[in-house]
Amino acid sequence: MTVASEFTPHDVRLMQGLAQEVFAIDPALMHAETTVGELAWSYGKDHHAKAADWRHRFWYDGDQVVGWGWIQLGKSAQLVQLVHPGRPEVLDDVLGWFGAESPGLPHVTTPCGTDTNVLARLAAHGYEVDRSAESGLLKTQLNMRSLDDLEDVPALPDGFRFRTADEVGPAAVVQGHRDAWDGSRYTEQSYEGVRVTLPYRADFHLLIEAPDGTMAASTIMWHDEKNRTAEFEPVGTHRDFRRQGLGRALLLHGMHRARAAGAARMLVACSTSPTRPAPKALYYGVGFRELNRDLPHRQVPSS
Repeated sequence: MTVASEFTPHDVRLMQGLAQEVFAIDPALMHAETTVGELAWSYGKDHHAKAADWRHRFWYDGDQVVGWGWIQLGKSAQLVQLVHPGRPEVLDDVLGWFGAESPGLPHVTTPCGTDTNVLARLAAHGYEVDRSAESGLLKTQLNMRSLDDLEDVPALPDGFRFRTADEVGPAAVVQGHRDAWDGSRYTEQSYEGVRVTLPYRADFHLLIEAPDGTMAASTIMWHDEKNRTAEFEPVGTHRDFRRQGLGRALLLHGMHRARAAGAARMLVACSTSPTRPAPKALYYGVGFRELNRDLPHRQVPSS
Protein backbone atom coordinates (compact mmCIF):
# COMPACT_ATOMS: atom_id res chain seq x y z
CA MET A 1 0.00 0.00 0.00
CA THR A 2 1.24 3.50 -0.83
CA VAL A 3 -0.11 6.63 0.81
CA ALA A 4 -0.10 9.67 -1.48
CA SER A 5 -0.41 13.29 -0.41
CA GLU A 6 -0.52 15.63 -3.40
CA PHE A 7 -2.81 14.31 -6.12
CA THR A 8 -0.89 14.72 -9.39
CA PRO A 9 -1.51 14.00 -13.08
CA HIS A 10 0.93 11.08 -12.68
CA ASP A 11 -1.43 9.58 -10.12
CA VAL A 12 -4.28 9.88 -12.62
CA ARG A 13 -2.19 7.98 -15.15
CA LEU A 14 -1.66 5.19 -12.60
CA MET A 15 -5.41 5.04 -12.03
CA GLN A 16 -6.03 5.00 -15.76
CA GLY A 17 -3.46 2.23 -16.17
CA LEU A 18 -5.43 -0.08 -13.89
CA ALA A 19 -8.64 0.97 -15.64
CA GLN A 20 -7.09 -0.08 -18.95
CA GLU A 21 -6.13 -3.47 -17.52
CA VAL A 22 -9.60 -4.13 -16.14
CA PHE A 23 -11.26 -3.01 -19.37
CA ALA A 24 -9.04 -5.38 -21.35
CA ILE A 25 -10.12 -8.29 -19.11
CA ASP A 26 -13.84 -7.49 -19.32
CA PRO A 27 -15.35 -4.12 -20.30
CA ALA A 28 -18.51 -5.00 -18.35
CA LEU A 29 -16.53 -4.77 -15.08
CA MET A 30 -15.97 -1.06 -15.58
CA HIS A 31 -18.24 1.52 -14.06
CA ALA A 32 -18.77 4.99 -15.40
CA GLU A 33 -16.64 6.76 -12.77
CA THR A 34 -13.51 4.72 -13.50
CA THR A 35 -13.04 4.92 -17.27
CA VAL A 36 -9.95 6.55 -18.73
CA GLY A 37 -11.96 9.52 -19.98
CA GLU A 38 -14.04 10.06 -16.87
CA LEU A 39 -10.95 10.01 -14.64
CA ALA A 40 -9.24 12.60 -16.84
CA TRP A 41 -12.30 14.83 -17.06
CA SER A 42 -13.17 14.69 -13.34
CA TYR A 43 -9.60 15.33 -12.22
CA GLY A 44 -8.75 17.95 -14.82
CA LYS A 45 -11.75 20.23 -14.40
CA ASP A 46 -11.98 20.07 -10.61
CA HIS A 47 -8.44 19.67 -9.33
CA HIS A 48 -7.73 23.36 -8.75
CA ALA A 49 -11.00 23.96 -6.89
CA LYS A 50 -11.56 20.72 -4.98
CA ALA A 51 -8.20 19.02 -4.36
CA ALA A 52 -8.19 20.01 -0.69
CA ASP A 53 -11.23 17.76 -0.17
CA TRP A 54 -9.78 14.78 -2.03
CA ARG A 55 -7.88 11.80 -0.67
CA HIS A 56 -6.35 8.99 -2.71
CA ARG A 57 -4.29 5.85 -2.22
CA PHE A 58 -2.82 2.98 -4.23
CA TRP A 59 -2.38 -0.69 -3.42
CA TYR A 60 0.49 -2.57 -5.07
CA ASP A 61 1.62 -6.12 -5.70
CA GLY A 62 5.32 -5.55 -6.26
CA ASP A 63 5.42 -2.65 -8.70
CA GLN A 64 1.97 -3.41 -10.12
CA VAL A 65 -1.04 -1.30 -9.09
CA VAL A 66 -3.81 -3.72 -8.08
CA GLY A 67 -6.22 -1.24 -6.54
CA TRP A 68 -6.85 2.41 -5.87
CA GLY A 69 -9.30 4.62 -4.03
CA TRP A 70 -10.30 8.25 -4.51
CA ILE A 71 -12.33 9.91 -1.74
CA GLN A 72 -14.27 13.12 -2.35
CA LEU A 73 -15.32 14.82 0.89
CA GLY A 74 -18.38 17.02 1.31
CA LYS A 75 -21.69 16.53 3.12
CA SER A 76 -20.97 12.85 2.58
CA ALA A 77 -17.77 10.96 1.80
CA GLN A 78 -17.87 9.50 -1.70
CA LEU A 79 -15.50 6.76 -2.78
CA VAL A 80 -14.49 6.00 -6.34
CA GLN A 81 -12.52 2.77 -6.41
CA LEU A 82 -11.16 0.15 -8.74
CA VAL A 83 -9.59 -3.20 -7.88
CA HIS A 84 -8.01 -5.72 -10.21
CA PRO A 85 -10.44 -8.65 -10.64
CA GLY A 86 -7.60 -11.06 -9.87
CA ARG A 87 -7.10 -9.43 -6.44
CA PRO A 88 -10.65 -8.96 -5.09
CA GLU A 89 -9.50 -9.03 -1.45
CA VAL A 90 -7.83 -5.64 -1.94
CA LEU A 91 -11.28 -4.05 -1.85
CA ASP A 92 -11.50 -4.92 1.87
CA ASP A 93 -8.43 -2.76 2.49
CA VAL A 94 -9.78 0.05 0.30
CA LEU A 95 -13.04 0.12 2.26
CA GLY A 96 -11.19 0.05 5.58
CA TRP A 97 -9.09 3.01 4.50
CA PHE A 98 -12.22 4.83 3.30
CA GLY A 99 -13.84 4.53 6.71
CA ALA A 100 -10.69 5.64 8.55
CA GLU A 101 -10.23 8.71 6.32
CA SER A 102 -13.79 9.99 6.69
CA PRO A 103 -15.15 9.29 10.17
CA GLY A 104 -18.50 10.81 11.04
CA LEU A 105 -19.67 11.24 7.45
CA PRO A 106 -22.15 9.12 5.50
CA HIS A 107 -20.16 6.75 3.28
CA VAL A 108 -21.27 6.44 -0.33
CA THR A 109 -19.82 4.51 -3.26
CA THR A 110 -21.14 3.57 -6.69
CA PRO A 111 -19.93 0.21 -8.03
CA CYS A 112 -20.84 -1.51 -11.25
CA GLY A 113 -24.19 -3.20 -10.70
CA THR A 114 -23.11 -6.44 -12.37
CA ASP A 115 -19.88 -7.01 -10.42
CA THR A 116 -21.13 -9.62 -7.97
CA ASN A 117 -17.81 -9.92 -6.15
CA VAL A 118 -17.66 -6.20 -5.37
CA LEU A 119 -21.33 -6.15 -4.35
CA ALA A 120 -20.77 -9.06 -1.94
CA ARG A 121 -17.77 -7.40 -0.33
CA LEU A 122 -19.65 -4.14 0.07
CA ALA A 123 -22.47 -6.01 1.80
CA ALA A 124 -19.95 -7.62 4.15
CA HIS A 125 -18.75 -4.15 5.13
CA GLY A 126 -22.24 -2.94 5.94
CA TYR A 127 -23.20 -1.31 2.63
CA GLU A 128 -26.59 -1.66 1.03
CA VAL A 129 -28.15 -0.39 -2.17
CA ASP A 130 -29.12 3.26 -1.79
CA ARG A 131 -32.79 3.34 -2.75
CA SER A 132 -33.40 7.00 -1.98
CA ALA A 133 -34.98 9.22 -4.61
CA GLU A 134 -31.76 11.23 -4.91
CA SER A 135 -29.76 8.07 -5.56
CA GLY A 136 -32.18 7.05 -8.28
CA LEU A 137 -31.58 10.31 -10.10
CA LEU A 138 -27.82 9.85 -9.92
CA LYS A 139 -27.61 6.36 -11.43
CA THR A 140 -25.45 6.22 -14.51
CA GLN A 141 -25.47 3.85 -17.46
CA LEU A 142 -22.30 3.16 -19.43
CA ASN A 143 -22.92 2.58 -23.14
CA MET A 144 -20.69 1.15 -25.86
CA ARG A 145 -20.77 0.59 -29.61
CA SER A 146 -18.45 -0.77 -32.30
CA LEU A 147 -17.03 1.62 -34.85
CA ASP A 148 -17.14 -0.96 -37.64
CA ASP A 149 -20.24 0.38 -39.33
CA LEU A 150 -20.85 4.10 -39.06
CA GLU A 151 -23.48 6.24 -40.68
CA ASP A 152 -22.27 9.14 -42.77
CA VAL A 153 -22.04 12.43 -40.91
CA PRO A 154 -25.20 14.42 -41.68
CA ALA A 155 -24.86 17.85 -43.23
CA LEU A 156 -24.96 20.71 -40.74
CA PRO A 157 -27.54 23.49 -41.11
CA ASP A 158 -26.46 26.33 -43.35
CA GLY A 159 -23.72 28.43 -41.79
CA PHE A 160 -22.78 25.92 -39.07
CA ARG A 161 -19.37 24.24 -39.12
CA PHE A 162 -17.25 21.76 -37.18
CA ARG A 163 -14.36 23.22 -35.19
CA THR A 164 -11.64 22.05 -32.77
CA ALA A 165 -10.61 23.57 -29.46
CA ASP A 166 -7.35 24.95 -30.85
CA GLU A 167 -9.24 26.69 -33.65
CA VAL A 168 -11.68 28.55 -31.38
CA GLY A 169 -9.52 29.20 -28.30
CA PRO A 170 -10.05 28.78 -24.54
CA ALA A 171 -12.64 31.52 -24.02
CA ALA A 172 -14.99 30.10 -26.64
CA VAL A 173 -14.45 26.53 -25.39
CA VAL A 174 -15.36 27.51 -21.84
CA GLN A 175 -18.37 29.58 -22.85
CA GLY A 176 -19.61 26.75 -25.05
CA HIS A 177 -19.51 24.36 -22.11
CA ARG A 178 -21.23 26.80 -19.75
CA ASP A 179 -23.99 27.47 -22.27
CA ALA A 180 -24.68 23.74 -22.56
CA TRP A 181 -24.70 23.01 -18.82
CA ASP A 182 -26.94 25.23 -16.71
CA GLY A 183 -25.23 26.23 -13.48
CA SER A 184 -21.78 25.14 -14.65
CA ARG A 185 -18.81 26.68 -12.85
CA TYR A 186 -16.40 25.73 -15.62
CA THR A 187 -13.67 28.34 -16.04
CA GLU A 188 -10.58 28.84 -18.15
CA GLN A 189 -8.61 27.48 -15.19
CA SER A 190 -10.83 24.38 -15.27
CA TYR A 191 -10.18 24.01 -18.98
CA GLU A 192 -6.44 24.39 -18.50
CA GLY A 193 -6.58 21.55 -15.98
CA VAL A 194 -8.40 19.39 -18.53
CA ARG A 195 -6.04 20.36 -21.33
CA VAL A 196 -2.93 19.20 -19.45
CA THR A 197 -4.46 15.89 -18.30
CA LEU A 198 -3.67 12.88 -20.48
CA PRO A 199 -4.94 11.67 -22.87
CA TYR A 200 -6.43 15.06 -23.83
CA ARG A 201 -5.95 16.02 -27.48
CA ALA A 202 -7.13 19.35 -28.85
CA ASP A 203 -8.01 17.70 -32.18
CA PHE A 204 -10.34 15.39 -30.25
CA HIS A 205 -12.05 18.34 -28.55
CA LEU A 206 -14.81 19.01 -31.06
CA LEU A 207 -17.32 21.82 -31.37
CA ILE A 208 -20.00 23.07 -33.73
CA GLU A 209 -19.91 26.79 -34.38
CA ALA A 210 -23.13 28.64 -35.28
CA PRO A 211 -23.20 31.32 -37.99
CA ASP A 212 -22.97 34.08 -35.36
CA GLY A 213 -19.85 32.53 -33.79
CA THR A 214 -21.63 30.90 -30.83
CA MET A 215 -20.40 27.44 -29.85
CA ALA A 216 -23.63 25.50 -30.38
CA ALA A 217 -22.40 22.05 -29.28
CA SER A 218 -19.22 20.48 -27.97
CA THR A 219 -17.64 17.26 -26.77
CA ILE A 220 -14.25 15.86 -25.78
CA MET A 221 -13.12 12.43 -26.93
CA TRP A 222 -10.60 10.54 -24.81
CA HIS A 223 -8.66 7.86 -26.68
CA ASP A 224 -7.47 4.76 -24.81
CA GLU A 225 -5.01 3.60 -27.45
CA LYS A 226 -4.11 0.42 -25.56
CA ASN A 227 -7.68 -0.86 -25.82
CA ARG A 228 -8.49 0.95 -29.08
CA THR A 229 -11.43 2.58 -27.32
CA ALA A 230 -12.48 6.22 -27.31
CA GLU A 231 -14.97 7.90 -25.01
CA PHE A 232 -17.19 10.96 -25.23
CA GLU A 233 -17.08 13.02 -22.02
CA PRO A 234 -18.72 15.50 -21.75
CA VAL A 235 -21.32 16.03 -24.49
CA GLY A 236 -23.45 19.17 -24.52
CA THR A 237 -25.56 21.40 -26.76
CA HIS A 238 -26.31 25.09 -26.21
CA ARG A 239 -29.85 25.54 -24.87
CA ASP A 240 -30.79 27.73 -27.88
CA PHE A 241 -29.66 25.17 -30.47
CA ARG A 242 -31.22 21.94 -29.24
CA ARG A 243 -33.49 19.71 -31.35
CA GLN A 244 -31.72 20.69 -34.56
CA GLY A 245 -29.70 17.48 -35.00
CA LEU A 246 -26.43 19.05 -33.88
CA GLY A 247 -25.73 16.50 -31.14
CA ARG A 248 -26.22 13.62 -33.55
CA ALA A 249 -23.98 15.23 -36.16
CA LEU A 250 -21.28 15.96 -33.58
CA LEU A 251 -21.25 12.38 -32.27
CA LEU A 252 -21.03 10.86 -35.75
CA HIS A 253 -18.33 13.35 -36.73
CA GLY A 254 -16.40 12.39 -33.60
CA MET A 255 -16.77 8.65 -34.15
CA HIS A 256 -15.48 8.90 -37.70
CA ARG A 257 -12.50 10.87 -36.40
CA ALA A 258 -11.88 8.35 -33.59
CA ARG A 259 -12.00 5.43 -36.03
CA ALA A 260 -9.53 7.17 -38.32
CA ALA A 261 -7.18 7.47 -35.31
CA GLY A 262 -7.35 3.71 -34.65
CA ALA A 263 -10.26 3.33 -32.22
CA ALA A 264 -12.46 0.26 -32.70
CA ARG A 265 -15.21 1.07 -30.21
CA MET A 266 -16.72 4.02 -28.42
CA LEU A 267 -18.04 4.67 -24.90
CA VAL A 268 -20.44 7.26 -23.52
CA ALA A 269 -22.30 7.47 -20.22
CA CYS A 270 -25.76 8.83 -19.49
CA SER A 271 -28.22 9.15 -16.64
CA THR A 272 -30.82 6.42 -16.17
CA SER A 273 -33.29 8.87 -14.64
CA PRO A 274 -36.71 8.87 -16.38
CA THR A 275 -36.75 12.64 -15.92
CA ARG A 276 -33.74 12.97 -18.26
CA PRO A 277 -34.51 10.77 -21.27
CA ALA A 278 -32.97 12.94 -24.01
CA PRO A 279 -29.27 11.96 -23.67
CA LYS A 280 -30.01 8.23 -23.72
CA ALA A 281 -32.28 8.66 -26.74
CA LEU A 282 -29.54 10.61 -28.52
CA TYR A 283 -26.91 7.96 -27.84
CA TYR A 284 -29.16 5.05 -28.76
CA GLY A 285 -30.03 6.91 -31.95
CA VAL A 286 -26.40 6.70 -33.08
CA GLY A 287 -25.93 3.05 -32.18
CA PHE A 288 -24.91 2.91 -28.52
CA ARG A 289 -26.31 0.22 -26.26
CA GLU A 290 -26.04 -0.43 -22.52
CA LEU A 291 -22.86 -2.05 -21.26
CA ASN A 292 -23.73 -1.83 -17.56
CA ARG A 293 -25.22 0.40 -14.88
CA ASP A 294 -23.83 1.81 -11.69
CA LEU A 295 -25.55 0.85 -8.46
CA PRO A 296 -25.19 3.45 -5.66
CA HIS A 297 -24.49 2.03 -2.20
CA ARG A 298 -24.53 3.64 1.23
CA GLN A 299 -23.01 2.23 4.39
CA VAL A 300 -25.59 1.42 7.03
CA PRO A 301 -24.59 2.97 10.41
CA SER A 302 -23.71 0.34 12.96
CA SER A 303 -26.04 0.14 15.95
